[in-house]
Amino acid sequence: MAAALLLATVSTPVLAKDWTEIRIGIDPTYKPFEYKGEDGQLTGFEVELAKAMCTEIKAKCSFVESSWEGIIPGLNSRKFDAIISSMSMTDARRHVVEFSDKYYQTPSRAIAKVGTLDGSVASFKGKRVGTLKASIQEHYAKDVLAPAGATVISFDTTQLAYLDLKSGRIDAVVVDQYEGQGGFIKSADGKGFDFIGPELTDPKYFGSGVGVAVRKPDTDLRDKFSAAIKAIRANGTYKKIADKYFDFDVYGK
Repeated sequence: MAAALLLATVSTPVLAKDWTEIRIGIDPTYKPFEYKGEDGQLTGFEVELAKAMCTEIKAKCSFVESSWEGIIPGLNSRKFDAIISSMSMTDARRHVVEFSDKYYQTPSRAIAKVGTLDGSVASFKGKRVGTLKASIQEHYAKDVLAPAGATVISFDTTQLAYLDLKSGRIDAVVVDQYEGQGGFIKSADGKGFDFIGPELTDPKYFGSGVGVAVRKPDTDLRDKFSAAIKAIRANGTYKKIADKYFDFDVYGK
């Protein structure tokens, strides 16, 4: 992640914009937040939420797909104007991007084959643990689980991590709890697997919720998204969208 953040500081001069058109960076491999449906079209909680925000801003928005590892460098090299893709607001990221107000907050958690690990940090000794490359979960695993004796293996997508977990090439994964639930545990591939250990919420690693990320100079765009989040929460649009995907309050405390 450090290398990605270093690259992310490279940017070009910024011209004033009216933000009638906004390009949104997204990694569509994170069900149910953002993914491709059977028809190949982008869908998910954040896709619908982004469209609702853009309606409030009165902007024409388009989505630009990116790998997660390259998404902050892509933003700062002006491939797109904002990231709406489950980006947790951590201190490290605040050094290189601006964040809107929070629009959701969920914990992270480890998944393993039932009966193999108890989820304590000590239980990961000698185990192979998968994470998404350049993610908050990778930062946590390398800082906490690796010193306890785990081998941390980073993947380009969580789907690739789940494939290795199912096949036994790794022993556990650390992911967002609700992406892990919808993207693996509730799927046919997740039979025999479950969450282990406590919810992971330490702000040092997991931040203070998820926000819209924009380039450092674009504070006006940041403020437009914050105002849009406030508006859709007040007018019921946020709840209507969230209820399609979750049976709990995804906004958090």
